[in-house]
Amino acid sequence: MVQQRCEWGTSSALYIEYHDLEWGVPVHDERLLFEFLILEGAQAGLSWSTILNKRKAYIQAFDNFEPSKVASYDDAKVQALLVNPGIVRNRLKIQAAIQNARSFLEIQDQYGSFDTYIWQFVDGKPVQNSWKSLQEIPATTKESDAMSKELKKRGFTFVGSTICYAFMQAVGMVNDHIVNCFRWQEVQAFV
Repeated sequence: MVQQRCEWGTSSALYIEYHDLEWGVPVHDERLLFEFLILEGAQAGLSWSTILNKRKAYIQAFDNFEPSKVASYDDAKVQALLVNPGIVRNRLKIQAAIQNARSFLEIQDQYGSFDTYIWQFVDGKPVQNSWKSLQEIPATTKESDAMSKELKKRGFTFVGSTICYAFMQAVGMVNDHIVNCFRWQEVQAFV
């Protein structure tokens, strides 16, 4: 019997792997939270498949998404990134990654971890949704609105509410697998 998946998660082997293993699983690892924050911002105006296909190159280009390394990037590093064909070569998005790394480190200093800070927007536990179709899934919520507003106050960029909601979905702050997807119930167990 073929496993039911969210429709979006069936278009390629890479999508299937991402859907089946990562999307919606609660993330508390600082480096991975930073990676998804940067990748979701890089995706703005593009398809997620574009970013997923470039993910390995991003990991390499951005020093494994170590926030302290990214925060120290200088103009020479920006220039090198702007000519790297493996990533989205958009100056504003590259500069946003650097600024966001700096703001990320400030939050770690203030809260002890970015994880503690970011998960407060869902009271520390994933929101378990029960969508029957992809059309029901919102692009933003009051939680993503609040997250976006607070992150912007703290100096982050490329963190609009839609980007924040995609981030929340990716790192399992919300379970937006549709109810007939085999992962919907599996992901609930990761609380």
